[in-house]
Amino acid sequence: MDFVDQLRVLSTRISTTKDLIQTEEATKNAMVMPFIQALGYNVFDPLEVTPELISDVGTKKGEKVDYAILRDGKPIILFECKKAGGDLNINHAGQLFRYFHVTSARFGILTNGLMYRFFTDLEQPNKMDEKPFFEFNILDFKDRDVGELKKFAKSAFDIDTILTTANDLKYTRAIQNRLAEWVTNPPEEFVRLVSSDLVGKRFTPAIKDQFTLITKLAFEQLLGERINDRLKGAMTQEPALKTDPIVPALVSENPSEVQIVTSPEEIEGFHIVRAILRGVVPPKRIFMRDAQSYCAILLDDNNRKPICRLRFNNTEKLALGLFNANKDEERVPLESIDDIYNYAEQLKATLLNNLPTIDGKKLEPLS
Repeated sequence: MDFVDQLRVLSTRISTTKDLIQTEEATKNAMVMPFIQALGYNVFDPLEVTPELISDVGTKKGEKVDYAILRDGKPIILFECKKAGGDLNINHAGQLFRYFHVTSARFGILTNGLMYRFFTDLEQPNKMDEKPFFEFNILDFKDRDVGELKKFAKSAFDIDTILTTANDLKYTRAIQNRLAEWVTNPPEEFVRLVSSDLVGKRFTPAIKDQFTLITKLAFEQLLGERINDRLKGAMTQEPALKTDPIVPALVSENPSEVQIVTSPEEIEGFHIVRAILRGVVPPKRIFMRDAQSYCAILLDDNNRKPICRLRFNNTEKLALGLFNANKDEERVPLESIDDIYNYAEQLKATLLNNLPTIDGKKLEPLS
């Protein structure tokens, strides 16, 4: 069973039993241990997963951390557990803080069986941060969350890889939260900034109230317009390549019944493809065009120059459509969106196959 499928099975089971789990011990057995097992660690092998790891920390004797995942006999990930649905305030993570300081572990996880908060030492070496760099909700997760979580799996665990993205994850989430707050409640400093050229120095209380409301409305209208622009662009359908079977056209007296919505997962996949190919051509030459059954990634926004297809409309089974030199499509399954990186060489080869017929000359490396 694929990693994402294991998580979905666990999510379904937890959603139906969470109200029956009333104690911390039950939370560990029914929620946390299966989660650790889904990551590929043997919860029944004390040399790999040690429950209640004991150590003397400073003047405190017999301190315990609920679980420690070990590699070569040394802790690499620490878990502190609260009962299902319990408060995950950082003030309740005392043992996690102390153990993080005295062990070789670089990652601490605070969980109540539903939410998993991941910590490391981005701010001060060997001192666990007070804010998590990543959060995973077992009852509500997206493909990009699965991709980040998979980095902690036994088969993929690499400290340097995780730490490389941890800082970006932490600050991306913080900025997203701040922008979301500004949409509904723009702070005075931001209102002053966006209105300074319009009102000059006359920022009276009356002007502040007026432009706070205007700023909020402008935010809402801008977001609405961006969404509408995306939907309008997505309605331009791509003619089928020769590998697509001929299917009857969707006919409706009401055209609004057939809608194409570009999902956040498709947008994320598009940016991954762009990132892979940016060393071959300028990113601005890579375009996305959504269709009813797939999202096409094209060179120069040209249907005859396909790079790949993101077949994400079936959320239960993600797939990537790759093209050979004859533009025949092969679909490969993906466990998560990050798996697109595994096909970087094929994507570059497809792009190179298109370039000679586009530029009329041999490809020159980017400067």
